[in-house]
Amino acid sequence: MRVHPRSGIVLAGVAATALTLAACASGAEAESEETAGSPAPTSSASASADGSVDLASMCPADIKIQTDWNPEMEHGHLYAMFGDEYEVDSDNKSVTGPLMASGEDTGVDVTVLSGGPAVGYAQPNAQLYSDDSIFMAYVGTDEAIAQSVALPTVSVFQPLEKDPQMIMWDPETYPDVEGIADLGDEGTTVRVFPGGVYIDYFVGTGVLDEGQVDTTYDGTPAVFVSENGAIAQQGFASAEPFIYENEVADWGKPIAYQLINDAGYPKYAASMSVRPEAITEYADCLEQLVPIMQQAEVDYYDGTLKESVKSLVLELVEAFDTGWVYSAAVADYSYDTMLDDGIASDGPDGILGTFDADRVAELFEIVEPIYAEQGIEVAEGLTPEDLYTNEFIDESISLGF
Repeated sequence: MRVHPRSGIVLAGVAATALTLAACASGAEAESEETAGSPAPTSSASASADGSVDLASMCPADIKIQTDWNPEMEHGHLYAMFGDEYEVDSDNKSVTGPLMASGEDTGVDVTVLSGGPAVGYAQPNAQLYSDDSIFMAYVGTDEAIAQSVALPTVSVFQPLEKDPQMIMWDPETYPDVEGIADLGDEGTTVRVFPGGVYIDYFVGTGVLDEGQVDTTYDGTPAVFVSENGAIAQQGFASAEPFIYENEVADWGKPIAYQLINDAGYPKYAASMSVRPEAITEYADCLEQLVPIMQQAEVDYYDGTLKESVKSLVLELVEAFDTGWVYSAAVADYSYDTMLDDGIASDGPDGILGTFDADRVAELFEIVEPIYAEQGIEVAEGLTPEDLYTNEFIDESISLGF
């Protein structure tokens, strides 16, 4: 069984540029096919008499959004924008349908593109730059900094207040461990994918020792099981705890974990991001679209659209057939955990989807020296404020909990 093998690996500098160049042929082809469907924005919004929004005059005819992985409940805020009518493209691992806002057709389509194996594990921002028809992509704040030269982006909405990434351990083997720092004190081997900047941060700050870190994790539970819980391992709080206890027959018992956010790495993960020029070119579109995305997330997490989203996610997993195993029980666990752990929640200001300036600045200060040591070039003059904007957020929209 292969469980949630998303690494969060930063493909920076030369590697990111090479990936972009390798994909340019397909991007040029997509541009020639899609340009006619992406009209220039107009200067004002269009709303119908009943208050519904018409995006047709200001947004691309098909708003394509690149995710970072196979369909899953963490992406529910996107799938909540679909109604009953949609088309599944099993070859391209995408789904397209009318973009709905609280049940009303907005006059444009939305396409959600799967990531991970569907795109050869390319990063979403690399896909954004290789295909001009893609309007938005998931980009973490540390990735945005690392790739600010070759693949600059600006985030306009963050659907996850916390990164689901975590470090997990066996509470029977380590009954006194309550967090990642305790694993450091215990000298426990921590098995991870290579390249995670959060691990560099934990090592650099002394939370973990460099000798503890094992970068041979391959996304499967085999070593964790064979070691009988003697090691710790990276994973996603919204998946592995349930999978190991209920679907990994050779384990079949609880695991404990701590989110990397709660251990001091304040990354915004999977933020809805666009190319910098879109902030002005599509300002009118974003002014209407971002609140629609906020409300879709509210409708998802208040339970209104939970079952329809779950049904769509499970349908897409089966149709895409990438080897990704995702059961209805995992979907329910993921949904509940996103809420219980505060992964999906309002920000400190009580608003859904805003970026906290101090938090972005803190992450900037953490990763800048790490990237300098690794030889990763950050755009000259880049500031934390260049990475995001809250200007399109509707401050009246919140989850309310």
